[in-house]
Amino acid sequence: SGMNGTAIENFVCVIFNVSFMNCTWPINRTSSGDTQYFLYWKSSRKEDFSECENYIKDHCGRHTGCSFQNVTIENKRAYFLLNVSRSGQNIHDSCYILVEKLTPPLNVTVNCTEASHGCEIRWQPPRTSHVKRHTCFKYEVVIEKV
Repeated sequence: SGMNGTAIENFVCVIFNVSFMNCTWPINRTSSGDTQYFLYWKSSRKEDFSECENYIKDHCGRHTGCSFQNVTIENKRAYFLLNVSRSGQNIHDSCYILVEKLTPPLNVTVNCTEASHGCEIRWQPPRTSHVKRHTCFKYEVVIEKV
């Protein structure tokens, strides 16, 4: 919740290309100009929170997101703390969970033979930041006639 105009909804952190992560949050229209947002995160319970080093800002200089590089996630979880302050006074803390946008499967090969009147399609699982069990993936193959 938090004070009027400070609650954060639609906070999203997405990992892409295995080790890059973007976190974004919309600023409530009713929040005042002196409201600022600070993002902290850690990839395991044992670590200390680290503040974002590369904020994304709006035209008023308020933080609306953060970009991370070389992200590694342990145990399928990450921990986020979004600290909202007004005039230097902390007014809202929340924790959130992570989403990963997967890369396409790797090394896709197609072998079609007239003798079998069919094709064999093979691939390797996509690279991910934290998923180790490849049996968790489900695939959909779409075949289009050219």
